[in-house]
Amino acid sequence: MGVKIMSKEVVLRILAVVFLILTSCLVGFDSQTKVIFFTISKKATFRDLDVLVHLVEVASVAAGYNVIQIIRCLVPSGSPEKLVSSYWYLPWLSMLLDQAIAYIMFATNTAALQGCLFALNGESSLQWMKLCDKFGRFCHQIGGAIFCGYIAILFMAIISSLSAFSLFRLYSAKRLLVLKGKRTGHHQTTI
Repeated sequence: MGVKIMSKEVVLRILAVVFLILTSCLVGFDSQTKVIFFTISKKATFRDLDVLVHLVEVASVAAGYNVIQIIRCLVPSGSPEKLVSSYWYLPWLSMLLDQAIAYIMFATNTAALQGCLFALNGESSLQWMKLCDKFGRFCHQIGGAIFCGYIAILFMAIISSLSAFSLFRLYSAKRLLVLKGKRTGHHQTTI
C-alpha cells in the first residue's frame, strides 16, 4: 500500500511541478510592446504588477519544494518501521509543508487573479484604466498562467491529502497520538 501511495505522490508531484514551471515561465517571459504615439512606446511586463512578481517567486519556490519531495520519494530510506520510529517528525513536517505551500500558492494565485481583473476591467473609483484593451496578448498569456497555477494548486491539494493520509495511518486508531506498534514495557509511548 505504501508503494502505491508513493507512486501516486510522485506522479502528482511531477504534474504539479510541470504546471508550476509553466505558470512561472508564462508570467516571467510575458511582455508586449505597444506604440502609443509615433516613437513613444509602452512595454507591459510582469514587473508592472507586483503581485505577478510574487506569483513567479512563489511558483518557483513551490516547484523547487516539490522537486525535493520527488527526490525524497524516489530515494530508498530503509524500512518504514525503522524510519517512523527514528524520525517520527518527518511525516508531520512533510504534511505541514505540503499544506503551507498549497495555501501560499493559492493565496498568491488568487491575488494575481484579482490584480489581473483590475487590469482587465479597470476601476473607476480608483481611476485605474483598462490595460487589457491595449495589451491583449499580454493579458491572455497571464490569464493562461493563472489557469495553470490553479491546476497546480489542485494537484498540490491532492498531494496534501495523501500526505495527511500517510501521516495519520501511522497512528493507532484506539489511542490518541500513539504510533502503531511502538511500545515500551507495558505502556505505549506517546509523541
